[in-house]
Order: sequence, then structure tokens, then C-alpha cells
Amino acid sequence: TKSTPNLRFDAAGAVVKNEAGVGGRHINYGVREFGMAAIMNGVALHGGFIPYGGTFLTFSDYSRNAIRMAALMKQRVIHVFTHDSIGLGEDGPTHQSIEHVASLRLIPNLDVWRPADTVETAVAWSVALSNRTKPTALALSRQNLQHLSAAAPKRVLGDISRGAYVLSEPADVGIKKKPQAVIIATGSEVQLALKAQRLLADKKIAVRVVSMPSTTTFDREDAKYKSSVLPAGVPRVAVEMGTTDGWWKYGCAAVVGIDTYGESAPAPVLFKHFGFTEENVADTVRAVLQRQR
Repeated sequence: TKSTPNLRFDAAGAVVKNEAGVGGRHINYGVREFGMAAIMNGVALHGGFIPYGGTFLTFSDYSRNAIRMAALMKQRVIHVFTHDSIGLGEDGPTHQSIEHVASLRLIPNLDVWRPADTVETAVAWSVALSNRTKPTALALSRQNLQHLSAAAPKRVLGDISRGAYVLSEPADVGIKKKPQAVIIATGSEVQLALKAQRLLADKKIAVRVVSMPSTTTFDREDAKYKSSVLPAGVPRVAVEMGTTDGWWKYGCAAVVGIDTYGESAPAPVLFKHFGFTEENVADTVRAVLQRQR
């Protein structure tokens, strides 16, 4: 950004400063993800700075040893990972993150956030800055995402910071009865969940939509808050463009996910091919309710 000039050195090894006498603070690492992550650990250990770095989510594989060390050493390091799903498109399966979010969630003492819009991203960043004894990984979308304020004009930032919250109730789409099912979604798929909720409302099926930007944060919450978000006895369907294994611990009756590698094609083509459409999510909810009759 304009506020982060590049770090440069002169022939004598001194930091080059601008007209205002300020040196740069952006390091150009190139394609060196492990070096970047390891150096950020060193910066954090030195103190005086909160280091953050950016690369594609799939390249977190190269950073993994250093990410794990940051978690082990309890250092505040922030990893900003982008291009977080098959929505990456034509670069194909080598670059499309399938198992990466799930595998990062398994690292002890690492907070992992996959926000759905600007507000959730801002909250995730705020939480990352407050994490003085742990690193944070943010998984951000390549696609432009719609602001969710229209869906939840009364969102409580404190609830978002707890990792999961009720984004939309049946009453928000004109259904005045208790939820018959809960759709849990993260990242770009939250918008998919909201569209499926409206489709189901047209069929008089009442659905609650829960946005869960951080499973690692939500898992640390008390039982009372968890049950207020995910009520007992109401079937749950999770939606995330990634491996499905981690979602079964929430008692889901079904998961709309992807347990294969992706393909090379435009994002909209891939979404339809792999079933990430509002129609398929709605059909999955209806199938779950049909089985439970």
C-alpha cells in the first residue's frame, strides 16, 4: 500500500529514507514463502513490530514449518493468505486450496479466520492484533464479495469476534417460525447460504444461517454460547469449499464441500460443477429434513 514503502538499503548498508526521513517497511520476498514466514518469526521475536505477510493460501504448504514454530513459540505473526478456494479458477488444481484451511486449523495455538466480507475481515484483523501469544492465518477470497450488512444490519461485532454468530434468522426472510435447519458457512460460501435460505423460504422451510469465520475461535467458546448459535435438535448443514472432515464434529447431517482436487476452468463453471450453487445447498437441506421425518 502507499503507506508501506519498500525497504531499501544503500551501498553502505544504511536504510534508504524518503523525503520525510522515513525508511521503508515492506520487504519484497519474491517467491520465498518459507523465508518470509521464518523472517517474520524473527521480527516478532525481536519485538517492536507486528509482522504480517501475504501469499496464496495454497503456498501455506511452503510456510508450514515456520507457521508451526510461531504457534509453538507463541509469537504474534499474521499470515494473510489469499485465493482461498477453487474460485481461483483457471490456474487449476495445483493452485486451488482444498485441504489447506482444514490443515491450518489443526495446528495448536494458531487462529484461523475465513471471513465473509469487509466487516468480518476487519474483526478478524482486530482479533489477530490482540492475539499477543499466538499467530493468526487469514484466508481471503479472490472474488469480490458482497457486503453482508443488508442481510444482517444489526450484526454485533463482539459476536463475530467469538468465531461464529447467527447471521440471519427465518424471520429475516419472511418466515415466522423456529428454524427447521441451520446452514453453517464460511467465507464466500456465506452468500451462497443466504441465497439458499431465501430459496427454502419460498418453500416455507425455516432456516437459520450461521456464519463461522473462525472455527478455532468458536471452539474455545463456552457451551452456552455454542448452543445459542447451534441449537440442539436442529439439523445442521455446513457449506465450505474445502475438505469435509472437520465439519462432522459440529454434528452436521450433511456437508457441501469438496474432497477431491479442483479443475481448471472459470470460477462460475467450477462452482456449478462441484455443486456450490444455492440450488444444491437448498436441495441438500431438503434431503436432510426428508431423512429425519
